[in-house]
Amino acid sequence: MLERMEKARILHQATGQKNAAQRLGPYVLETLIKEADEIGVTAYRVTIEPHSTTAISYHKKAEEIYYVLSGEGTALLDGVAHSLVAGDFLRLPPGVKHGFITTAKPLVMLDIHSPGSRPDRDVYFEGEPPSGFSDNE
Repeated sequence: MLERMEKARILHQATGQKNAAQRLGPYVLETLIKEADEIGVTAYRVTIEPHSTTAISYHKKAEEIYYVLSGEGTALLDGVAHSLVAGDFLRLPPGVKHGFITTAKPLVMLDIHSPGSRPDRDVYFEGEPPSGFSDNE
């Protein structure tokens, strides 16, 4: 960790700047902090396609923060439905099982994990993982 902190650099993502995106099931993940720049958190711009229902997932270590940038949908948090619109904020402690249902528009969110989580690290699913995710168990 100390070695990464010594190599840490300031990151600036300008509006409209696109990063490499990764399609994972109904998700498109745009990585805002590359793994080489990761110190203690990960950050993504997540887009969930219209008319989609994601698999239920959870993290054993990471706290997860979502901020809805655009679109609308429903978050299923430990089985309870919560309507989402632009400007909504979610904080999910480790272990909270969560999934999303979208409407006619894509749901776009800022997604931050602390400590960092990546598709092959600290992501667990009820049932089969969506295409592109590793089975962490």
